[in-house]
Amino acid sequence: MIEIIFQNIGDAKRFHHFLQMSLISSDLRNHDILLFEDQHKVSVKMERINQEHMSLVKKSFYHFIIEIKQNDWFRMILEDHYYYKDPEEQEQILDIIQSILEGNRIDLVNLIDDLEQDQRLEEVIDQMFNENVSFSFDSFVRFRMRPFMDQLEKYVEISIDEYKMEQDYQMFIQTLRDFLTGRKSKFSHLHLLMNDEVCFYDDQFYEIKRADLFKMIDRKLLSNHPVYVDSVTIAPLLSIAPSVIYLYTDDLEQPLVRTIRNIFEERVVVKSMNSFYENVPLNTYTADEKM
Repeated sequence: MIEIIFQNIGDAKRFHHFLQMSLISSDLRNHDILLFEDQHKVSVKMERINQEHMSLVKKSFYHFIIEIKQNDWFRMILEDHYYYKDPEEQEQILDIIQSILEGNRIDLVNLIDDLEQDQRLEEVIDQMFNENVSFSFDSFVRFRMRPFMDQLEKYVEISIDEYKMEQDYQMFIQTLRDFLTGRKSKFSHLHLLMNDEVCFYDDQFYEIKRADLFKMIDRKLLSNHPVYVDSVTIAPLLSIAPSVIYLYTDDLEQPLVRTIRNIFEERVVVKSMNSFYENVPLNTYTADEKM
């Protein structure tokens, strides 16, 4: 027999249901997985357990923690340690956490000290079940899972920093969109070549020299946003305010490309680098530019 004692009835019921679903293909029946409740605690008991069942129970216990409890703990850390109580804010931060856990944010994954925490959790669970036929879930979390919980706090900390940066970025983008609103276009459309450096071309594919671009920059833009606005690319684009920007790039994930698309939205038409050289008249660029 195995008995797991819970202080929280909701945890006990969720684990009981999760266990039943996980073991549905085994020869353990619902009457072998029992839920007992008294005034102070709730127990999940599993009777007629053999070695095969034990392995399934361990796996179920691990997935219960990862798939159900982990998000509970992330929310608890957000509320109790960082005072993020708004559900919408929590969801946005949890989305960042999930993207880190799935390995989709390499820049943030590199900030995590221990990337083998799942394996360590499996080892701790295995040890716990081998040592005990009866144990408290809450004590297990408090004492055996301390390194795991510390790591969850690290995920939350990193994700909050990223969330704040993204919020600042969105405010920055909105400020520049507001600057653009109602501004008269100096060119109906502009060609922007994102190569080793950013090159501007007019509607006839003649390059606009850097000195000419600098003269077009609205000085109010730089004085109001001196730190944030890129005077080489973003400031000229905002000052010219073209109706259409043909943006030539082979790297859509480049930060500057993303920023231009976010600011100018439907005004941006993305094209490949090859399409620029296929369409531009031969006498309007040098061999060095094509390289």
